[in-house]
Amino acid sequence: MKIAILGGTGPQGRGLALRFAKSGVDVVLGSRDASRAHEIATELTQLIGGSNGELGVISGTDNEGAVNAADNMVILAVPFSAHNATLTAIKPLLSDKILVDIVVPLAEGNPKAVAMPAEGSATEAAQALLGNEIPVVGALHNVSAHTLNKLDQAINCDILVCGNDLAAKEQVIALIQRLDVAAYNVGPAVNARCVEAITPMLIRLNISKKVPFSHAGLKIWAPST
Repeated sequence: MKIAILGGTGPQGRGLALRFAKSGVDVVLGSRDASRAHEIATELTQLIGGSNGELGVISGTDNEGAVNAADNMVILAVPFSAHNATLTAIKPLLSDKILVDIVVPLAEGNPKAVAMPAEGSATEAAQALLGNEIPVVGALHNVSAHTLNKLDQAINCDILVCGNDLAAKEQVIALIQRLDVAAYNVGPAVNARCVEAITPMLIRLNISKKVPFSHAGLKIWAPST
């Protein structure tokens, strides 16, 4: 399996690339700067100890090249300021792909709050821009980049997955489960408004001096029997 991560040179993109490669998934990092993507891919390959039969291969190129190289799944991990422009540029290449949108529209200058677009969430904005023929799945919004990059530690949260296409969600859930985490279908794309809004709450907690932890995540707990 080969996936693309656009915005793969940023902290969250790097962490996801490392985690997926460790699970045996090939990853192509996409960036506006292909040489930068190639450089980061080389660094990440060294961090996981090279590539062998058990590890996925990490490579880097420009955004368009990364989308074309992916089998059927493209993860969007760019800042929200680049969200719509990136999607507009790659839309013609997504006809047979699933777009996994992990972007959170944080308020400018204030990561402790969201500034949702007119559509209601980044996930809904992506679906509106791409049209219903390209499935958009919102996922991985609430995972700390710091946690993703700490390969010696397990991911400390569950993953909430939303979107309007059930088959696409099931494929994304199967991919995420390769990271040894639980992933849950939490409904249609409109529910991304709630899921994306959790991120600034976690950021607020994680930077607060009044709580004894940082880089916390969200867990879904079953009732005790």
